[in-house]
Amino acid sequence: MKLGVVSRSFPKMTTSETAEFMAQNGFVCTELCFAHTDANYWSYNGRRDLSSMTDERSQMIVEAFRSRGIEVSSLGVFTNLINPDASERAANLAYFERLMQIAAFNGIPCVATECGFTPGQRGINTETYERDFNQLVESLKWLVEKAGHYDLEVALEPCIIDVVPSAKRTADLIKQVGSDRLRVLLDPANLIPNNTEEEMFHHLASKVAYFHGKDRKVNDVRGRALGDGDIDWPLFLSLYHRHAEGLPFILEYVGPDDVLAIRDRVLQADAAARKLVAAMK
Repeated sequence: MKLGVVSRSFPKMTTSETAEFMAQNGFVCTELCFAHTDANYWSYNGRRDLSSMTDERSQMIVEAFRSRGIEVSSLGVFTNLINPDASERAANLAYFERLMQIAAFNGIPCVATECGFTPGQRGINTETYERDFNQLVESLKWLVEKAGHYDLEVALEPCIIDVVPSAKRTADLIKQVGSDRLRVLLDPANLIPNNTEEEMFHHLASKVAYFHGKDRKVNDVRGRALGDGDIDWPLFLSLYHRHAEGLPFILEYVGPDDVLAIRDRVLQADAAARKLVAAMK
């Protein structure tokens, strides 16, 4: 499997230190977020000033990974696509487009995001759900049009605590947006409260850009490190091998102190998964 780790797992390292750490420890791909001591431009659910992030500077950052054999599978954006303030939402989309330009300049095939949320009001609310969902559709239609211009894919990460909380709703959203440019960043921890492992692949297998590797207890709000929740990882990875072989599987919710132990959990679960796949043949 193509095993990686999100670059923002190492915010106290420089870009080069992060890339070297990955290369030395068997990781072959990453979701790049500009969240390092020498390049701190990432803001979860918001935006940062990118005026000093030139194309040339971004190229140096990307090359720090590629020169060490690390594929940059995606550029992480993760801004708020449903901000009810039209001017703030427009600014978020402009920030997103600039990161699309950077991705295209560097040959990164995918830009990733969540739906976004209003702090203190995250999740589904009957009074605002349809407004938020329709706003998400509108924002994504704008983004996929831009993605066509830059020859990119937009990977949306659905989540139980956002306005797209299940695999079925995600598939319906993609249908409504109506573009093959819209793909899924499938994080099973974000869907396990609403979907079985099989249901995730049933609805989304053909739409996945890449995977996040983390875990969740069914009734937890926040995720956990892989292996600390309720996901059946041998089963999930057997489905990965049957339906999504070769796509990046990128660890999240890890840090320098535990990432190698979590990596080993993945490898152990993957060995069990391969036995399951072999038994089905």
